[in-house]
Amino acid sequence: MLVSLIYSLGMLIVLPIVFIITLWKASFKSRLEWLLDALTSTALVVWIFQSGNWSSVGYYFRFLLFAVLIIALVISWKKVRTLPFRIKYSTNQKVTLGVYTFLLFMFGMYNVFIITSYTTDEAAIELTFPLQDGTYYIGQGGNNVQMNYHQAHPAQKHALDILKLNKLGARANGLYPKELKKYKIYEEDLYSPCNGKVVEVQNELPDLTPPEADPENPTGNYVALSCENTDAILYLAHMQKGSVTVTQDEIVNVGKKIGQVGNSGNTSEPHLHIHAEKNGVGVPIQFNNRFLVRNSLMR
Repeated sequence: MLVSLIYSLGMLIVLPIVFIITLWKASFKSRLEWLLDALTSTALVVWIFQSGNWSSVGYYFRFLLFAVLIIALVISWKKVRTLPFRIKYSTNQKVTLGVYTFLLFMFGMYNVFIITSYTTDEAAIELTFPLQDGTYYIGQGGNNVQMNYHQAHPAQKHALDILKLNKLGARANGLYPKELKKYKIYEEDLYSPCNGKVVEVQNELPDLTPPEADPENPTGNYVALSCENTDAILYLAHMQKGSVTVTQDEIVNVGKKIGQVGNSGNTSEPHLHIHAEKNGVGVPIQFNNRFLVRNSLMR
């Protein structure tokens, strides 16, 4: 998990900064060179802005990245605006232009995939958000694997992983702390998101120290609900050991406390996993008519 986190930070920060600095400092020979570089850098930053999980470095940092890009665009344009649009290019220059054209196409397609993740053609189950006190961040969510790795698993399709942010927009005090209480969402109260019946409960599995995981019990402690007006079963997973306050076959209403967020099961850190499933296939869910995707906030 630490290696994955370092890779993620490199993608979020190092890669776009390299492109922005190149745009800022490069000595262009024509406006066409600048245009390809500018479009490629913009497509990259827009893609990372949308698809990156910003809960580690801070949700609001992504807006700073966008601001730096705009500054680089303005300053670099002032240096090239009097240049000819194109010139007679050397072989090396043609190769460079070809590379930037390829990168622009690639990052452009990534952005197209991101746009498709914001909606779904399937009917969604309307729910009430199960957390009530703070700013909550969607770490995994959306209708494309770039935004939501659950999309690769049919039973968990459209699942959400939910974190809580502190005032700096980060999900924890520290980059990847081992202490569970340093994660803002740990021990948060969970409330029933629908009227319905409790059909399954697990309450005795231990909370694990990151990055420990329990793949043999993927959901960890959980509550499964049969909600009114749908045949799907709703799962709220990775709950705290001993925190579940409802029992199997109990009737619950929206807003009834059902337990607390923990770190049990096949999980890398404290978060709430929620998904609806019908006949082994995931069903879309929404809250207040919002289909949530990565980087969505709920307050």
